[in-house]
Amino acid sequence: MDTTLINLLCLVLLFLGILGTFLPVLPGLLLSICGLLIYKFGTDADLPMIYIWAFVILTALSVVLNYVIPAKTNQKYGGTRWGSIGSVIGTIVGIFLPIPLGFLVGMFAGVFIGELLHDSRDLKKAFNSTKGAFIGFIYGTGFSLVVGIAMFLVVLLDMLAII
Repeated sequence: MDTTLINLLCLVLLFLGILGTFLPVLPGLLLSICGLLIYKFGTDADLPMIYIWAFVILTALSVVLNYVIPAKTNQKYGGTRWGSIGSVIGTIVGIFLPIPLGFLVGMFAGVFIGELLHDSRDLKKAFNSTKGAFIGFIYGTGFSLVVGIAMFLVVLLDMLAII
């Protein structure tokens, strides 16, 4: 296959990976890693392996943080373990909901319902806990977005022989 086509495919995958960090229909950084690997091993690129390992580790960290951060910020905003468990369960259930942003709706509903199961009379606590989960989601998504943009820039700059 022509190197130009491979480079174009890599850039498209990297771009789709960036979009996937906040669009749930795309697998996010997994697409970016695929683009990075195709670029490294499908062309005669001189990209050092340290970049590959660093981005693989950051991607794995991002996957973990996308579940852990909302649960932890939920607790910081007064939530209980019930809300944290609800966050994880709601996210997983939400992935399968046939609605736009189902995972996000599921996460927030899970936190809220979990807190209400813990104490059905404290709506304020349930709302604050849900707010904490939202802030955590923003942090996790922001981290993934930065990692995706960094991968894109490393490949693009290597293509332009700037690195």
